[in-house]
Amino acid sequence: MGNDTNQTSKPRTLQTAERTLKVIETLKESNGMTVTEMANELDCSMGGAYNHLATLREKDFVVQVDNVYKLSPRFVLMGEHVRQDNLMYQFGKDELEEIVEETGEYGQLITEEHGLGIVIYLHRGEKAVGSDYRSHMEKKPLYLHHLAAGKAILAELPEDRVEAILDKHELIQRTSDTITDRESLYSELESVREQGYAYNDEEEVDGLRAIGAPIVGPDDDVLGALSISGPKSRMQGDRFETKLPKMVKNTADVIEINIQMEHSTKDL
Repeated sequence: MGNDTNQTSKPRTLQTAERTLKVIETLKESNGMTVTEMANELDCSMGGAYNHLATLREKDFVVQVDNVYKLSPRFVLMGEHVRQDNLMYQFGKDELEEIVEETGEYGQLITEEHGLGIVIYLHRGEKAVGSDYRSHMEKKPLYLHHLAAGKAILAELPEDRVEAILDKHELIQRTSDTITDRESLYSELESVREQGYAYNDEEEVDGLRAIGAPIVGPDDDVLGALSISGPKSRMQGDRFETKLPKMVKNTADVIEINIQMEHSTKDL
């Protein structure tokens, strides 16, 4: 996982590369733009905006439909390559699908990059609610402090790394139950370390609860976390307090063992 938040000085960057990346990010957020719109967004000349878009089109990263430029499906191939190269996806996909089928809820494999959560894989159970939930989880980086998986990850990180993440991203409030002060978060992370799993009690979305457990790699680096989420009406009582935490933790343990066995076999 990325640890750029530990760096105290910024590396030299190329302005042209930064501008091109800004164009890509802007196209993602807008779902397409004309040259004029891009020039206004970047506060640059029409010619400059066109040159960036035309270069990306020439390299097959952008497609042009009439006067509108959009990201091409080539990014799907790149994203799938990154996902399939991820250890959690390789060894956790089948295990996640199994627990989702058993619980009927949403299941996620989430990793941390640059201090934010990235969904590596999301699987929807037959009882899962919220048709927009998948889009919300998969299309944008997520703040860690209001996710069960995010808190499970934070609990495994060194203290100085957690401090750096919070300095960079702060404790943004999503609901009235979101943790917004560091002392409360640190106290909860200590509980997560003791019990081996984390809760999200309507801290991300009103009416939604989740349980997450960390997944640690062979070198004791946290690779990410697994979580199960569902409506408060079903996530309560013994199911929320005992049964599901045990299932989530056991599934995370199985994924860790599978990764460890593969790592050990390669060392032979």
